Amino acid sequence: MLVLQRGTIDVKLSMPRSSILQTPHEQDEIYVIIRGRGALLHDGKREPFEAGDLLFVAAATEHQYEVLSEDLALWRIFYGPARGEIPA
Repeated sequence: MLVLQRGTIDVKLSMPRSSILQTPHEQDEIYVIIRGRGALLHDGKREPFEAGDLLFVAAATEHQYEVLSEDLALWRIFYGPARGEIPA
């Protein structure tokens, strides 16, 4: 469900129910875990998460969720320019 779209920011509430292979996106992404738990695979590593965690995925990075609890809910936030922000 789209909650906010303004300028380069796009915020959605997401409640995935099964493992999801994500298509690499053009913008950087932040995930804020509201409830539940699972794991995020990206950059060759598996990162477990649970309620209260904040996750970052750089633009154009292949990633996917797995081992999701049935109650998972998260904020998915896309932001910044295409190809992501350049680290300082």
